[in-house]
Amino acid sequence: MAIKAVLFDLFDTLLIIKKNHDFYSPSLTRMYKFLNQNGIDVSLEKFQEAHAKARDQLYAKADLNLEEPHFKVRLALTLKLLGYNCDASSPLLAAACAEWCQEFLKFVDPDKDAEPLLRSLCDRYKLGIVSNYAIPECADTLLAKYGLTNLFGTVIVSGAVNKRKPSPKIFKRALNELGVSAGEAVFVGDTLDADVEGGKSAGMKAIYIKRRDERPVETVVPDFTVTSLAEIPPILQKLRT
Repeated sequence: MAIKAVLFDLFDTLLIIKKNHDFYSPSLTRMYKFLNQNGIDVSLEKFQEAHAKARDQLYAKADLNLEEPHFKVRLALTLKLLGYNCDASSPLLAAACAEWCQEFLKFVDPDKDAEPLLRSLCDRYKLGIVSNYAIPECADTLLAKYGLTNLFGTVIVSGAVNKRKPSPKIFKRALNELGVSAGEAVFVGDTLDADVEGGKSAGMKAIYIKRRDERPVETVVPDFTVTSLAEIPPILQKLRT
């Protein structure tokens, strides 16, 4: 079956997060300072402890069904643990998430081959993104910052749909929005479990871009393995013939 669509993971596939997870502490601290300036009168240490506890509690349940609650849900639970009742729909929490994102942006750069690759493909294939991230607005901001938004027919971010990779449901949602079948699509990602296993479980071929040493998953075998985005066009050409 001819390939009509190429779907991509976002982080560490198209956009590279610098220095692993060094963004976490600065982003959390910036968000805390904003909340502290807006009436959340607790120490940074207590906020960090409550946030970690809220995260663990939330994902103990969410992991069972591969769910991805929006970051605002985690933040609302954090504040509840600190004695503040604030609904996840509160504008305060939306603004706090935006503060996190503004710091996070400093730690993300596009792969040097990302834009040339996407522009070379967009006239021949439908393009999409399926990404795990609890703040979908942050992914949207990054795509806009680097002028990539209009290249994609769909952008599905886990925090917007409360479902995350490797759940087949998030991949199938993207396929439906692009109007293609799984057999007509290829998924490109940098993790064996979330991206390769997830894409293949949804019925797609999977291209694994090896960014780091990763523990092998016995049940997961990519259809193709590359070390750079520039290696992808010849593979797609092979699949067209």
